[in-house]
Amino acid sequence: MVDHLANTEINSQRIAAVENCFGASGQPLAVPGRVLLGEGILTKECRKKPKPRIFFLFNDILVYGSIVINKRKYNSQHIIPLEDVTLETLPDTLQMKNRWMIKTSKKSFVVSAASLTERKEWISHLEECIRHLLTKTGRQPSTEHAAPWIPDKATDICMRCTQTKFSTLTRRHHCRKCGFVVCADCSRQRFLMPRLSPKPLRVCNLCYRQLLAEQKKEAEADRRQPEPICSAIPGYEPSSGDDSDKSDDDKTDQWPADTEFYTSEVSWSSFHS
Repeated sequence: MVDHLANTEINSQRIAAVENCFGASGQPLAVPGRVLLGEGILTKECRKKPKPRIFFLFNDILVYGSIVINKRKYNSQHIIPLEDVTLETLPDTLQMKNRWMIKTSKKSFVVSAASLTERKEWISHLEECIRHLLTKTGRQPSTEHAAPWIPDKATDICMRCTQTKFSTLTRRHHCRKCGFVVCADCSRQRFLMPRLSPKPLRVCNLCYRQLLAEQKKEAEADRRQPEPICSAIPGYEPSSGDDSDKSDDDKTDQWPADTEFYTSEVSWSSFHS
């Protein structure tokens, strides 16, 4: 499929259309050899609530963003290198069906498809692209993944001390290491995790102690041997949290509030051939 579509006019037009929908807020997507293989709407489990997101699968990257006007305007573009992606199928919940997790070293999150068939298609195409990339680069599959953030509504109390009850005055916070929902007292520490961000990030007290212990262990090992040279993976938005979650409810979202994006009666995705 990639060989068939690469360097064709139809592929160039499809990529240009995606760039136009993101406008000046998005990054250029047209590079030699890049092919747009499929696109569709998936429901992403965000910090506040599940929200529809537009996804574009290329042969080397996965691009997604917020929907302002479907097929016309998107924003909040995120780009994920496929060679850093690992997939994990998840069971259904009462609220979300046909779920799976997209895991990377910098960001992990849960999405759901409109039907079981669509989930199988997405996962099949993603895994095929990942296998091709890893074979081409000679890299091993990624084994280190960022923890997905647990949604706010999953708990009314701090998941560490189990004493603090959240309210309008008592805010929820997320540990960037484990993804737990925690109170301020249980997450006063910050720790530098270069894999996620160039700035120190909020972590819970338990993870802070574990990270300090790991840091001490690594420092002792470094004193005994030269520091290895690591090649960096192309960067994109840090943390495993919601992709901005800047109250998308205030944006011009064209989707009815009661829309069920996992209903099996409507197909939301298409793959090119």
